[in-house]
Amino acid sequence: MVAARETTLQELLEGSKQYQVPLYQRTYSWKTAQLERLWEDITQLAADRAEDPELTHFIGSVVLAPSPSNGPTGVQEFLVIDGQQRLTTLSILLCAIRDHRAKEDGAEHRERIDQQYLVNRWKPERQRLKLVPTQADRPAYQACLDSSPQAGGTDAIGAAYRHFSSKLAAADDPEDPEDIERIEDAVISGLALVSVTAQRGDNPHRIFESLNNTGLSLSQADLLRNYLFMRLPTRGEAVYQSLWLPLQQHLDRDQLELLFWLDLVQRDPRIKQSDTYAGQQRRLDRMRTEKEIEQEVARLCRLGQLLRTILEPFLEPDTAVRRRLARLHAWGTTTVYPVLLHLLDRRDRGSADSAQIATALLYLESYFVRRLLVGRATANINRVLLAIVTEMDAEQPVDQALHRYLSTGRKYYATDQELRAAIRSIPYYLNGRARQRSLVLSWLEETYASKEPVALSKLTIEHVLPQTPTDDWRQMLGEDLEAGEEFGQAHEALVHTLGNLTLTGYNAKLSNSSFSVKRPQLATSGVRMNQEIAEQERWSRPQIHARADALAERVIATWPAPAERAAENSGPAWGVIDQALAALPAGSWTTYGDLAALIGSHAVAVGQRLATTVTPNAHRVLQSDGKVSPNFAWVDPSRTEDPKVLLKAEGLLFDLQERAQPEKRFATDQLALLLGAEIPDRMPEIPSVQNP
Repeated sequence: MVAARETTLQELLEGSKQYQVPLYQRTYSWKTAQLERLWEDITQLAADRAEDPELTHFIGSVVLAPSPSNGPTGVQEFLVIDGQQRLTTLSILLCAIRDHRAKEDGAEHRERIDQQYLVNRWKPERQRLKLVPTQADRPAYQACLDSSPQAGGTDAIGAAYRHFSSKLAAADDPEDPEDIERIEDAVISGLALVSVTAQRGDNPHRIFESLNNTGLSLSQADLLRNYLFMRLPTRGEAVYQSLWLPLQQHLDRDQLELLFWLDLVQRDPRIKQSDTYAGQQRRLDRMRTEKEIEQEVARLCRLGQLLRTILEPFLEPDTAVRRRLARLHAWGTTTVYPVLLHLLDRRDRGSADSAQIATALLYLESYFVRRLLVGRATANINRVLLAIVTEMDAEQPVDQALHRYLSTGRKYYATDQELRAAIRSIPYYLNGRARQRSLVLSWLEETYASKEPVALSKLTIEHVLPQTPTDDWRQMLGEDLEAGEEFGQAHEALVHTLGNLTLTGYNAKLSNSSFSVKRPQLATSGVRMNQEIAEQERWSRPQIHARADALAERVIATWPAPAERAAENSGPAWGVIDQALAALPAGSWTTYGDLAALIGSHAVAVGQRLATTVTPNAHRVLQSDGKVSPNFAWVDPSRTEDPKVLLKAEGLLFDLQERAQPEKRFATDQLALLLGAEIPDRMPEIPSVQNP
């Protein structure tokens, strides 16, 4: 026998309790994708609870069994049979929230969160932790719990702590003093779980085995199909044969679930895909007759045909619409599907024509491309896209309404002015998804309308000035250095920018060749962009900047600008630096120049920012030679530690000249990897920062 009840993390953790992860459980293994999904759910829930404090979001179950070691100390001890990954993740998140709030708002938050949710303060040492992970995970978890210098290492638990620390740094708006408090409230009180507790004497390992040997569960699509036909007692067979079966033959189970979610999100962009069945059931419960249910099935089937066109654009009969759908499909952002379904539905119902739909799709494509080019590819993108249908003006023609919506507010639809500045300085190669970067270069090449088209899909992105420069390249770039400028700074500032990138089919072994070797290859490649590069006598900063300017004008001519408004994205993306430093592992370091190249700024500006603004792990930013800057000072006047002593405590070694270990440095591309960049053709190794 088991007892099951719905609960919250607050109820689960408050009081004298301990949750022990048995040895037969696997070690902590959540990756970035799972952490990101949880974070998105929490931030959305936090925003929704600001309007309706009673809202919750279901995140699964935990299966518990009373621990055989329960004693007379007053601590209820449980073995975590299932759900340990979720419970461990939420405890790590609470550590990150605690540390962030303690730095920003005072030490009382540390004491409060510790005592309520993380430790049993007055209990024996064996029972001090509310959560006891598997033995292999305990040192890393203990470091996070104690906020020791080793917290946030390169193990899975350290990576989760750094991920959440980085996200909290990005989410903390100085103009909103309650934003992190809302996130904490969403975690503690808004996440709903089902707690399933076995009876004393049950065999925990047998329970674990039975849970993990269960067959495939019904999907939300299966549940919704069963519900619909339960509501059709006399018409079920006919409706199944005429409507549902053709739909089911064209869309698989996952695509059907996607359809039902897309239908819901047209009305409420806050609906999560995991809540699809519950949301549809609530809506359908209001329908009273079989005729209403049958009409609903017919409507869903019509939308299913439109979704099939979105997933397989070659089915679209209109040439212009087909081209734009194919490009957006290649872009790979599934959160654009709700607005695509809405646009095709508008045309299907006669309130828009194909020309308007093609123009609206071009605005969407332009929005994606311009955001990528100014380094804002992912900033708030999902929320913007999901809200389009409900927030754009329904009275305007659909293309104009979409354009106006994307052009207003803080949506990072880059203006022409912003594009011209960003394309010169932003490290394009480190932004967005690798596939998307290649697509933009391919689409730019198509604008040349070459008489002899090249198979662009077989080409890869090439750095003309290579990522690992030879002596020839050092000499060429060195001729253009400014007074006091180091080669490394100039190289980092140029190498990943759009002006230095092209598409080629070169053998990787030739990628570091001198420009004199690359020129004839570029001239004969058949790619017009490459032929333009080959017309240059040398390739250094002046040529890279000139090409960046020319490409900027081509972008402006190809992808429409937002409607007239003031520029919103001017200035460095300091939030990106905060995220990168929050994610920087203990025992590692980076430089002012590396951070500057990450956001297309200058090392001096980064130094000024760190000297005047409280920033996570600012002490891990060193000079290019690995030394602590002689001008380093804590922004917080209460901090008096020697930064080098703190770095040593974190595991970083220094040589006799007081230079940090060079192999522990995170260069610009490695910082970008910390933030989730995709760099497929050169994946730099993340430095190992394990303590000696």
